[in-house]
Amino acid sequence: MDVIIAATKNANKIKEMDAITSELGMHIISRDEAGVPDVEIVEDGETFEENSYKKAYEIMKLSGRKSIADDSGLEVDYLNGAPGVYSARFAGEDCNDKKNNKKLLSLLEDVPYKERRARFVSVITLIYPNGEKLVARGECEGHILMEPLGLNGFGYDPIFVPKGFQRTFAQLTAEEKNHVSHRAKALKKLAEMLKEKE
Repeated sequence: MDVIIAATKNANKIKEMDAITSELGMHIISRDEAGVPDVEIVEDGETFEENSYKKAYEIMKLSGRKSIADDSGLEVDYLNGAPGVYSARFAGEDCNDKKNNKKLLSLLEDVPYKERRARFVSVITLIYPNGEKLVARGECEGHILMEPLGLNGFGYDPIFVPKGFQRTFAQLTAEEKNHVSHRAKALKKLAEMLKEKE
């Protein structure tokens, strides 16, 4: 099993990524498990690609081992792509998932459902100690609900209904979400790139 260090500290993301990559013979471990120093990586990129690369590169430099980073977020058409790269800190410095969802819903308060189009975006970067990198982007189209529904998942999952479904990400099982999510699509592309490398 190929061990790769995750740049993220988000346990939910690591769990989701590992569930998908374990089928590809890759085991993703946290920075703590790998003994990587607890450094704060400033996500000051203007794109998901920039932030994803920066996180993976920093962890690879600190560990000297293969590292993987996911930068992801929600783009709402009505809000010109916001919250985008600011998804995790949309409601300010002391925000959490609940506050972020609340702010987003308040900005879309009188917007009809058909105009609440959105997509989840995930950009995953895998960096090797020699500096070689693989970058994969996945997107999942959908709509934003009027109120949160469901208890699974994290982030904006309770208010996002993926295209072709009647339920939010937070109402889907982990298995269902891992088949259609932006992160699953990005990891699938990454897997194809890794197969081509072999």
